Amino acid sequence: MRHTVPTLVSTIILHVWAGVQAADVGFRGQLSSWATMTDGNPAAQVGLRYIPELSASTRLSDTWELSGEAAVDANLYRWIDSADDISGEESVDWYRLWLRLSSPQFETRVGLQKISFGSASLLRPLMWFDTLDPRDPLQLTDGVYGVLNRYTFQNNVNIWLWGLYDNDELRGWDTLPSDNHTPEWGGRIQTPAGPGEAGLSVHHRQVDPDATPFGAAYPGQGEFAEDRIGLDGKWDVGVGLWFEGVMTRQALDHPLARYRKQLTVGSDYTFDVGSGLHLLGEQYVSHTTDELAGLGDYYPITAFSCDYPLSLFDTLAAYTYYDWDGNTWSPSLEWRRIYDRWQINVSVFHTIGESQADLYGNSAAMSGTGVRLMLIFNH
Repeated sequence: MRHTVPTLVSTIILHVWAGVQAADVGFRGQLSSWATMTDGNPAAQVGLRYIPELSASTRLSDTWELSGEAAVDANLYRWIDSADDISGEESVDWYRLWLRLSSPQFETRVGLQKISFGSASLLRPLMWFDTLDPRDPLQLTDGVYGVLNRYTFQNNVNIWLWGLYDNDELRGWDTLPSDNHTPEWGGRIQTPAGPGEAGLSVHHRQVDPDATPFGAAYPGQGEFAEDRIGLDGKWDVGVGLWFEGVMTRQALDHPLARYRKQLTVGSDYTFDVGSGLHLLGEQYVSHTTDELAGLGDYYPITAFSCDYPLSLFDTLAAYTYYDWDGNTWSPSLEWRRIYDRWQINVSVFHTIGESQADLYGNSAAMSGTGVRLMLIFNH
């Protein structure tokens, strides 16, 4: 666990709630367990995770509300290669820890929180602060420490402004960590655009490569600035259409690829077949260059998903990623049954190598060829 920012945030939350009367307090949690069998090493993984969440809210006036949330991620894993070769680990970390002041048009939220936006679903250039995996039944992602402000105008235009601090973990497409002692900052404007919406996002951070292989290869580089700008849009014109594009510039001293340009275009449609067959496809491409106008190294990925409700409780879903550079397929097939509190999920998968199609790094990640059984209980 980190100690500085979480301790400060939790102290603020406790002091605020100590002075607030008549707060509505809620408690819920999610318990999940899974077993995975693969053809790799280790041959099996079993895991248990519990995320308890305490929330509270109170009305300060007719228009203003104060709310907060604290959640912990407690998990245990065991990797099994044989009866004599079992290893594992346990951890308890903050999952969410934030305080929010909100009105019908404005909110400011401070603490450990999820920040996620954009139009794409499977291959997301705007995956800047999360690692959400569309194949993950739990839809878990680590949060970031910071302040997020959002204001929504009467015409549904909304503006986001954020500042982050004490975040040194890799997130999304990051290849190098941030300097956790230097604030990051950015913002987003999202506006209606005909039968859909469009957004413009920017972010600035200071990169610290010292404790990485990059830092060892270029010891004179030191810290450097990184700037990102993203543009996205999504429309419903009978079929769903969207795009997401990002340009990243790194202020490197060495003659390396300073620019990375990413683009995803996608579409989806629900066919009138039985209970409704939903198909979704996305094409992703990236270029890394030392000049803004150059093409440089070219890296494409194609992704598809489909889902079909078999009954009121059962859904069948399939995902596939094709890495054109490595000429590899990564398909998976999933059956899930959902009750009010229980969910059962069975996945069969085949994932080749360490490709960018497997970005998410969750503890129950599907790697190699195998099958996973997951049980989820929500209370």
